[in-house]
This record gives sequence, structure tokens and C-alpha cells, in this order.
Amino acid sequence: MAFCGVKNVGKTTLLCGLIPALRARSLKVAVIKSDGHDFEPDVPGTDSYRLTRAGAAGVAVYSPYRYMIVREMTVGLEDLAPRFADCHLILLEGGKNSPYPKIELLRQGVSEGLVGRPPHLAYCVSGQFELTGAPRLEMDDYEGLADLLESYLRR
Repeated sequence: MAFCGVKNVGKTTLLCGLIPALRARSLKVAVIKSDGHDFEPDVPGTDSYRLTRAGAAGVAVYSPYRYMIVREMTVGLEDLAPRFADCHLILLEGGKNSPYPKIELLRQGVSEGLVGRPPHLAYCVSGQFELTGAPRLEMDDYEGLADLLESYLRR
């Protein structure tokens, strides 16, 4: 499920509110964040950051509870999704041009119109927008959105 909208529309904020609502329904959820630009993969000053800056082609950090891998390579969503095969739902932050169903976020003063390519499962809106073809939810209606996603999963 792709959550799309313009920069600063509130995608991360919405997902941070939605994830606990989905977890309360015993759904295991993963998030893959799409970044149209390059990004800083590690926090400056950490050992993994220093090793990457020293020229390592990849760095892995692990503990008994989690791991992180940073690699210099080309990768797509189709390469990452299998890493979360144990999850009920993968939420893609971004993906406006992906083939996946979309929940598009629109905020008055930030959004000028739709940016995501159909299909749209729903719109999460703050402000006045003329929209058709999919349910409209308030931006902070996490329970309503969780209901919608749970219903989608049952189909």
C-alpha cells in the first residue's frame, strides 16, 4: 500500500499514527520509505558512518534484536519487499508512480492536487478538495484508515 503526496504533506506523521492502530489489531506492519533523492544512511559519528565514509562498499550492524545493512548499490522496491514476507502489510511511504494501491494525502496550503497515479484506495485530507472515486478520510482518522486497510486485507 503506497502512501503518497507532496513533500511535507504529513506522510510520516500519518504512518506514525496509523501503525499503532494496525498493531492493536494484531497486524504485523513494515514500512519502506521511498526517497526520490539520495539520503544519509547513518548518523554522523557512529562507527558504521565512519566505516562507510572510509570507503566500505557495505556495512552491517547487528545485535541479538535487530540489524541494519547499508550498501552502495542500485535497489528497487521489488528487492526490498521480500525482506518483509512475514508481515501482513507493507506500507510504502512514497511510491506515487508505483503500481500499488494508493492512499493519497492532501493538505490545504501544501497540496495543489493529486500526484499519485491510480488506483487510489482512499484520500486522507486536511482542507477542502474536490475528490471522487475513493473514500475520503480526515488526515488524523487513524482508526478509520485502519478499518479500511483491514477490510482491504480481507479481500
